[in-house]
Amino acid sequence: MNDMTNIPAVMAEIGANAKRAAAQLAFASAERKHAALIGAAEAVWARRAEIIEANAKDMEYGREKGLSPAMLDRLMLDEDRIRGMVDGLRTVAEQPDPVGEVIAEWDMASGLHIRRVRTPLGVVGVIYESRPNVTADAGALCLKAGNAVILRGGSESFHSSGVIHACLVDGLKSANLPPTAIQRVPTRDRAAVQEMLTMTDTIDVIVPRGGKGLVGLVQREARVPVFAHLEGIVHIYIDKAADPEKALKVVLNAKTRRTGICGAAECLLIHEDVADTIGQGVIRALIDAGVEVRADARLQAIDGTHPASDEDWGHEYLDMKIAAKAVQNIDEAIAHIREFGSSHTDAILTEDDAAAARFFTELDSAILMRNASTQFADGGEFGMGAEIGIATGKMHARGPVGAAQLTSFKYLVEGDGTTRG
Repeated sequence: MNDMTNIPAVMAEIGANAKRAAAQLAFASAERKHAALIGAAEAVWARRAEIIEANAKDMEYGREKGLSPAMLDRLMLDEDRIRGMVDGLRTVAEQPDPVGEVIAEWDMASGLHIRRVRTPLGVVGVIYESRPNVTADAGALCLKAGNAVILRGGSESFHSSGVIHACLVDGLKSANLPPTAIQRVPTRDRAAVQEMLTMTDTIDVIVPRGGKGLVGLVQREARVPVFAHLEGIVHIYIDKAADPEKALKVVLNAKTRRTGICGAAECLLIHEDVADTIGQGVIRALIDAGVEVRADARLQAIDGTHPASDEDWGHEYLDMKIAAKAVQNIDEAIAHIREFGSSHTDAILTEDDAAAARFFTELDSAILMRNASTQFADGGEFGMGAEIGIATGKMHARGPVGAAQLTSFKYLVEGDGTTRG
């Protein structure tokens, strides 16, 4: 597998190894998977200096490539973020094992006893961009769900991901599980991604995690089923019945806490009845915090805003920028989100239960929130420990994809010499 000139052969070998490992993992005990994850967490912490040293090489590469400050922030690892990674591994380790869980059970008049039981998907391919912590999250969640995983990190995080992957393998070995259960594509060559997208014999599902360019490519060209979201065009609607203090706190957090994540707010819709009161206060606070507010004609009266263009609606900035628009009512807000949203996460700020119920009923985003920051849109905050991504499709998995969402199910049917008439 050292000959990197023959990418199809390299990937075929990785795929074959993953398929063999998946067959063993499918019936690995919960205890051994737990031990592997705890071993991986200990290895990450023990090797943190090595990870930080590798990350420094990645940061230098990223700066040379001209990555934006938001993208460099996604790439950067320090001791705090490594501790977060270790905590994530431990949290996934302590979660109940989804494999073998009885989802439903019933008896038929024919005498059959039927159970629907969780079973691993098999081999998961994860293609991601700069965030090296995805290596740990994806590896852990796939292992917990009994899946083998093939990780293809971004070229920016090549060195960091390499050391983190080695820590995961340390964990597998310590628990006597096949080290090929978690494999990493050992090249920056993009041909490896193209190979993964067509490996229908060995990969059961692909999860792309990254920007619009990557996810769009995967969704267009994959022959393997995909769990994905294309963009996080996240809207917050400030209703006429919003609480001013909550609105200020939630919007500031949703936009500025971390601008480079998919749960960051990108568009603010404000009921015209409160545009000059709550709206003005929120927009002023955003500007004071360093956010560039691109406002429609109605809100441009607020000093310091910039005029919005048509391109600002439905735009994912991943930066200290936000679009802002006044709407006549909740109907206009819902219509705007339907037209320009990406079915990822949208929020309403209101004290009116009826308005919140309409927002929740009439929109079909994977995550809908009320009076809470959209920065919570990830699996760790939903009690899933970690998540491999957010899925906005309608099939199989939706919203945060945690360990349980990385399983399928099978029917176990028992009779007693039962025959069909």
